[in-house]
Amino acid sequence: MKLNDIRASWAALQDVTGIGPIQNETDYDRMVALADGLVDSGLAGEGEELSGLFGLISGLIADYDDKNHALPVASPREMLRFFMEQHGLTQTDLPEIGSQGVVSEILSGRRMLNARQIAALVGRFHVSADLFIEPVSPVH
Repeated sequence: MKLNDIRASWAALQDVTGIGPIQNETDYDRMVALADGLVDSGLAGEGEELSGLFGLISGLIADYDDKNHALPVASPREMLRFFMEQHGLTQTDLPEIGSQGVVSEILSGRRMLNARQIAALVGRFHVSADLFIEPVSPVH
């Protein structure tokens, strides 16, 4: 192992990306912006050039979220509404979910999210799919 090479490469990576442990909201915002930039570039997908970097950053974000951003227990539609409000989005800002009418039906409870829509929301908001999956009621 060439620690001097690693040290130089790590310093260069930190200079370019700001990557590192997330210790506060400023660090968190920087890592979320970096993750968003990687997703927007198209290089973060599975098998893509920067997928490993995206995985590392997503792990840092998830760890910080788990410790500092406890999400309330809520239905998938309530979680979608929460994220829309948090990000200043309207129903038309979610074309990956469907038309404005489809989003409206989901938010009103007339329609459930499907697997494709859940995957899109996970990618957009960098959260667990569990937040958008309807709990199964036990059969009596």
